[in-house]
Amino acid sequence: MLIMRLLLLLGVLAIGGSIILWQLTGNPRYKTWAWKSFRAAVVVVFIFFALFAIERILAPVA
Repeated sequence: MLIMRLLLLLGVLAIGGSIILWQLTGNPRYKTWAWKSFRAAVVVVFIFFALFAIERILAPVA
């Protein structure tokens, strides 16, 4: 769970930082990077929850 929290914190910092930089500079590159970071964070969260679901399904078997 600690790894998930660290990944979530890094994702929030990356997205928030790039949005702030986009607001300050007006450079659309930062907005694009924030969107890519958001999509990657969502994929990581879905994979993590899928692993939890698989663990719940397979745990009674073992």
